Amino acid sequence: LIKATYGALFEYLVSRINDAIQGENSNESNAGSAATIGVLDIFGFESFQVNSFEQLCINYCNEALQQQFNAFVLRNEQAEYEKEGILWKFIEFPENQDVLDL
Repeated sequence: LIKATYGALFEYLVSRINDAIQGENSNESNAGSAATIGVLDIFGFESFQVNSFEQLCINYCNEALQQQFNAFVLRNEQAEYEKEGILWKFIEFPENQDVLDL
């Protein structure tokens, strides 16, 4: 029940954000060019009682993608903020290089 409620709330929020981004003047004819937002959660290994080789490959890919995201979005942006003297609160994020090194 909780999972279904969370999923429904998430879908609702993404839909509302997308509607707000598109604005009142958007219609079906220009829907392909309208701005939208999507969310991709790729961090972490899935834990099943039996993992297949396919799942191992998917998990490894997810970890590698998360590492790229951390490096290029979080780490580099924060370095750029420091370089430009922008005041912000440092964002802590987990380092998953040890998982990739396995």
